[in-house]
Amino acid sequence: MRLSNFTSLSAITARRLRDSNIGLRALALALAVGLWIFVNAGERGAVESLTVPISYASLQPGMVIVNNPPTQVKIDVTGPRTLLSLLDPQRLTLKVDLRSFAAGQSDFKIYPSMFNVGRNTTVSSISPDQLSLDIDRLVTRDVPVHLAVQDRVAPGYAISSVDITPPTVTIVGPSRYVAPLTSVSTEPFDLRGLTTEATRSVEIVPPDPSLGLSTGHVEAKVNVAEAIADREFHPEVEVKDSDFKYRVVPKQATLTIRGPAVKLAGLAQKGMAYVDANGLAPGSHELPLQVTLPDGMQLVRQSPDKVRLRMYHEKLSTTSDEHPS
Repeated sequence: MRLSNFTSLSAITARRLRDSNIGLRALALALAVGLWIFVNAGERGAVESLTVPISYASLQPGMVIVNNPPTQVKIDVTGPRTLLSLLDPQRLTLKVDLRSFAAGQSDFKIYPSMFNVGRNTTVSSISPDQLSLDIDRLVTRDVPVHLAVQDRVAPGYAISSVDITPPTVTIVGPSRYVAPLTSVSTEPFDLRGLTTEATRSVEIVPPDPSLGLSTGHVEAKVNVAEAIADREFHPEVEVKDSDFKYRVVPKQATLTIRGPAVKLAGLAQKGMAYVDANGLAPGSHELPLQVTLPDGMQLVRQSPDKVRLRMYHEKLSTTSDEHPS
């Protein structure tokens, strides 16, 4: 009796345990399926933002891109997160083939199919989705170099000549920038206080950053000389070698003299204008006005050309040059 009861109890217990394991297994399976659905659904809806390089290639010889088109494009890729994590922006480089592009303005449309992101992933957004290209012809020209200067040479001096080596430079660049050029300028050459020639190396200022120059600097030689000027003088008319007292009309002359400005400023007027009375007897005489100037001076004009000299019978004192007023 006791053995029979024990056997029945064991069977009941085993049945209960089996029923309990089935329930736990069913619960575990349900949790696993739910977790898989949750994770897989999240994986499929993931978004990855990538910055992809742009490569411009095969531009026709003799052409150049003038504007600065973007070098990168931003794309959003949708798909399983596991696949998105494997994407390499460098491998997705956008290659723009320019061999069919001519000079002028052109637009290039960017499509999702241009990015090889792989299966089960999709390019959902592109920024910018269009490229604007401005293409021009490359030209070459030789243009003269203009020396820019600042300040002034010393007072009384002037620039007599400027020598630039080389006198011209070769410029290469887009035709729209090269064609209008008549010259290129240098950095300022400082003239402050110069009284003689000076030679310096000066940089050329590029007219536009897109232009290429055959040289970036030139040797500039500035030759400085005394400035030549005209100045008016009003010297007294002197009488030379007269034995008699005299009167001269007019008493002053007007002379315009050309020469170095510094020397003109210090030029003495005494003895500049005169008449020669040597051997003349008392009476009235009309004599040519004579002008004497230092070397390097030039008489531009004078007034009068002749003066009237009245000589009296009274002789001059041997100790003075007195004469009637």
